[in-house]
This record gives sequence, structure tokens and C-alpha cells, in this order.
Amino acid sequence: MDLHLEMLRGAVVKALNDLYDLNLQTVDFQETRRDFEGDFTLVVFPYTKASKKSPEATAAEIGDQLVAQVPFVKAYQVVKGFLNISLKDQVWLDVMQAMEQTPDFGFKKADASTAAAMVEYSSPNTNKPLHLGHIRNNLLGFSVAKIMEAAGRPVKKVQIINDRGIHICKSMLAWQKLGNGETPESSGLKGDKLVGKYYVAFDKHYKAELDALMQKGLSKEEAEAESIWMQEARDMLRAWEQNDPEVLHLWNTMNSWVYLGFEETYQQLGVAFDHVDYESETYLLGKKAVEVGLERGVFYKEPDGSVWIDLTDEGLDKKLLLRRDGTSVYITQDIGTAIQRFQDFDIQSLTYVVGNEQDYHFKVLFLILKKLGYKWADQLFHLSYGMVDLPSGKMKSREGTVVDADDLIAEMTATAQKISEELGKLDGFTEAELADMYKMIGDAALKYFILKVDPKKRMQFNPEESIDFNGNTGPFIQYTYARIRSLKRRFDENPILANGPVTELETQERWMIQHLSNFPAVIQAAAAGHTPAAIANYVYDLVKLYNSYYQQYSVFQAPSPALVAFRMRLSVLVADAVSRGMGLLGIRCPERM
Repeated sequence: MDLHLEMLRGAVVKALNDLYDLNLQTVDFQETRRDFEGDFTLVVFPYTKASKKSPEATAAEIGDQLVAQVPFVKAYQVVKGFLNISLKDQVWLDVMQAMEQTPDFGFKKADASTAAAMVEYSSPNTNKPLHLGHIRNNLLGFSVAKIMEAAGRPVKKVQIINDRGIHICKSMLAWQKLGNGETPESSGLKGDKLVGKYYVAFDKHYKAELDALMQKGLSKEEAEAESIWMQEARDMLRAWEQNDPEVLHLWNTMNSWVYLGFEETYQQLGVAFDHVDYESETYLLGKKAVEVGLERGVFYKEPDGSVWIDLTDEGLDKKLLLRRDGTSVYITQDIGTAIQRFQDFDIQSLTYVVGNEQDYHFKVLFLILKKLGYKWADQLFHLSYGMVDLPSGKMKSREGTVVDADDLIAEMTATAQKISEELGKLDGFTEAELADMYKMIGDAALKYFILKVDPKKRMQFNPEESIDFNGNTGPFIQYTYARIRSLKRRFDENPILANGPVTELETQERWMIQHLSNFPAVIQAAAAGHTPAAIANYVYDLVKLYNSYYQQYSVFQAPSPALVAFRMRLSVLVADAVSRGMGLLGIRCPERM
């Protein structure tokens, strides 16, 4: 469609320049609303001053010129100050044929010499299993990476695992005190769940200790200072920092349990990484950058020895970079990690997928890197997403009230099975095929429900709504795809050869071809905007168009063999676009349902 659209754009520019003695270089169109005749709409209000005529007369004059001079313009319609332009059906037939002849239409192959785009997501702590919030993070990061690849960018997918700090020591201490040597093998628990169990246990015993101390008359602050549990956790952290062999052994053992658990969840979720960093290996990075910043006057040192940057002139505040004892803070580590990544990898940009509670942190981080003189600082992006709530409210990790990722994935599969059996949609499958189908439907329900929402928006996840086979859901889209694949199998069993070309299109057929032709632009826009929601909405709109068309126009009851073959071709194009679009969301589509 690009060629015809550019030809139309040039024709409209020429018409305007010829009619009104203008010197335009380009004009903008928008797709005509479905409740009006036409394919593209030109807003004529900006040209009425030059035409010295009403908007309606100006639009009609431009329309007459286009019909007379542009071979592929069929007609026009004037609606107040809007000129709706209809193209000849052959244009859309040519567009359809071009799409059929383009493998993986919409996807752009990456230039091997192009530097990669790096996407960082997940970044969990090793004191607890992944939960619903991590699911949104992982699905966003993995989908954005796939969309960038489809847009023609090589992509490097990374995560940094937060495997050190007081929160890790809390789990370790609780296991040491309460675990009696319990392991994933002896307990039957996944490693991340076992460690998370002791993180919750620490919080429970710590709170009980505080309550007991406060009942003796201590204030909350005094009780916290007297807490043996917290003091022992801090002692363990200091021992870790001093490379105490016993503490390091326990730390390595429990972290190894967690890593195996994480990997199992990632496989269930269908996400992966090209590279993994560990905070225990990166937390000292950034100190050298602080020294450079001090030399250049970007940072300053307080009398107590702490190092800061003053960002008040940029509307922010003063930010600590090194404590007075010389230890780094999180932003120092992030400075060093960013510099290291651009040194170690041939990357052009770096996208951080992190919740919106860290908006301020990333503003400061990007500004500091820019002040340090790194040109690539302008290619840093924070994909800030809203939190995920449940109908019952917020989740709390320390209290063990989070929605566990593994449990949710299993629940979605079980719900898919229950609803599918009630609807009777899966007859004739083997047990193995059914198991795969239930997983496929459950995954689609979960992933689509989350990814169809603008990342910036806070969202509420409702499992029952997500798995509905009607409406804006993953299973509804999957069912449409499976319906088309069923039609194609029927067609292939008894092929119908066209007895001539199709030269005229139904209105809905033009709409579908036009919508299909937009796929490359939608992918590029989704990549630029870091928003899988654009892909989800595109696919849903395509499926709605197709279902409306399918209800009105039968494929196999078409008046002629030519129309049967044509409608089948169009249906296959729709199915291909649906499959590719859903694939960008990490969703598989079944061949039958």
C-alpha cells in the first residue's frame, strides 16, 4: 500500500499546488471512518484561505481534480470539511497480491551491521518466587524485544538478578534457624518457593519479636534497635561482604535453588534471556565513574566524605552516590552496569522494563550518565509500567499474600480446561494434544489480558474475564485463527480453482485488506513506542473485521469458484497476520479448537 499511498499523496499535493498556487511538499491523510464511504480522508480546512471558498466547495474541487487526473482514484465524498477519497478496487487487489508474495509480511529483516537494542527485564530478588507483578514485567520485556526484532533491530535480552543485600540474608538466617536442613528435594518445593517460605518466616518472627519488646514498654524504634533477628541478619550481611566461607556457602546453595526455580517459571511463561548479570558481581561497578565525575566537577564531596550530585537546576534534587564510608548505593551500581554493558556489547540502545515507582530513579540515572559525557545516554529508555492489582486488592510479598506466578499459570491452564470442556470445543484430541491445548489457551488468556493494556496504566487482572471465548481476549482471537485454519484444511481437501479474476470487492473486504496492509507500520510504531498493546489492539480489530465479514459472506457458498478461492486467500492472509501478531506477544495459536 505504501507505493499507492505515496502516489496519492503526491497527486493531492499537485492538485493543491495547481489549484491554489501553493508550495506544499506533503500532506497528511487519515483512514476514513468506517461509517463513511472512502479509504482515505483529507482535512481541507487548512486550504480554504487559499481557495477562498467554503470547506465543502474546496473539498469538491480537490476531489474533481483527483478523479480527473489520478487513474486509481474511483470517487470521492464530501462531508463538511473532509474529503473522503475512494480508490479503485484493483488497487486493493494489487495490495493483497503483494502481501501474499511477501514472506512474513510486516516483519523487517535486521541489517547484520546494525548495533543491537538491549532490553533488560525481570530483575528479580533471590529471596522469593516470581509473582503476578513479575509476570507483567517479563511479558512486557519479552514482547518488546520480539517487536523490536520484527521492526528490524537485532536485540539482546538481559536480566540482572538481585542476589545480595539484607533481604537475601533474612531468608538465609530464617533457614539457618528454622530449616532443619530442608531442601527442595526433601520438601518437594521448588527452590524459589522454599527460599520465599523462609523470607516470610523471618518477617513473622521479626514482627513477633517487636511485639514482645513493645509489650515490655519499648517504643517501636527502640524495639527495632534491640531486635536480635534483625541484628543477626545485618551480621550475616557483613560476613558475606567479608567473604566468610560459611556464609558464602549458604548463600551459593540457597541462590542455586532459586535460580533453578526461576528458570522453571521462565520456561512455563515462555520467556528467555541472552545474558544474565548478578548484582553480587556488579555492585562495586560505578565507583570509577564517581571518581571521574569528581575530577570533572560533575559530582562533589561533602566534609564527611560522602559524594553527591546536585540536580536542583534540572528540577530534581541532590542525590547520594557514595556513602561516607565509601560504599555505593543502587544508582552508583546502575551507573557502572550501564557503562559496562555499552563496553561489553555492541548495542545502540538500552531499555529498562521497571515499574513506575522507579520513575524518579531512572530520570536521575539517565541525567547523570548524560552529564558524564556518554553520548548513548540519549538512547536509554525506561519502560515504566503500572502495577497489577487483583479484584481483592494489592499484593504483599513479606506477608506471603502475593499471587505466585507458577500458581497463576497453572490456574489459567486449569480454567482453560474447565471452560473448554463445558463448551465442548475440543472433541477428537488425544490426551497429549488436549494438555498442550489447555496450556496454549491459558497462556493466551493471561498474556493477552496483560499485554493489551497500555504499559503505563495500572491494571487489574481478572482471571475469569481473561479467558472468555468472546470479546477482547486471547482465546477469542485464537478461536478465530483456528476457524480459518479449519476452513483452509477443508479447502485443501477439495480445492476450488478460480474460473476468472475477482475485480470487485465488498466494502468489508477493502477494509480488511487496508487493515492488513497497515501491519508493517503498526509494528514500527509499537517498537518505537515500546508498547505491545498496539499489536494486541491491531490483532483484535482485525479479528473483529473478519468475524463480521465471515458472518455475512460464506467462503464456500460464494456465488462463483473465483469468489470462493478469493475469500479463502483473504482468510489465509488474516490468519497469517493474526499468528504473527500474537507471536509478537509470545502467544501461540492452535491449528484447531
